[in-house]
Amino acid sequence: MLKEFKDFAMKGNLVDIAVGFVMGAAFKEVVTSFTGGIVSPLIGLIFDSDFKSLRHKLKDGTLDETGKMVGEVYLEYGTFLTNIIDFIIVAFVMFLVVKGVNNMKKKEEEAPAAPAGPSQEDLLSEIRDLLKK
Repeated sequence: MLKEFKDFAMKGNLVDIAVGFVMGAAFKEVVTSFTGGIVSPLIGLIFDSDFKSLRHKLKDGTLDETGKMVGEVYLEYGTFLTNIIDFIIVAFVMFLVVKGVNNMKKKEEEAPAAPAGPSQEDLLSEIRDLLKK
């Protein structure tokens, strides 16, 4: 059973998937920092607020004995919109990567075949002519 698991885990496709998964997670972090550090502030500049902190209060809270507000409920649509922007960026980049890979595959398939040598008929004609001499 251990040998079967080792064979399964060491298959090329599984290792490629694992590497792709790790790279995808790292890329997602880059996109998240890009969205949070660049896109959100620019959008916040347009709307004159911090984009990630956009939210709507659904329920008021009450003060507890320490004077702290408890029980407030918010609809945090700014965070949701930021995550949507992250998704769109990642999806667009993945689209470009897949499109590039597909274009490379097409070029490999369309590569001209090696120039063909003389046809069988040409060789036979040449042999015939040599034999006539």
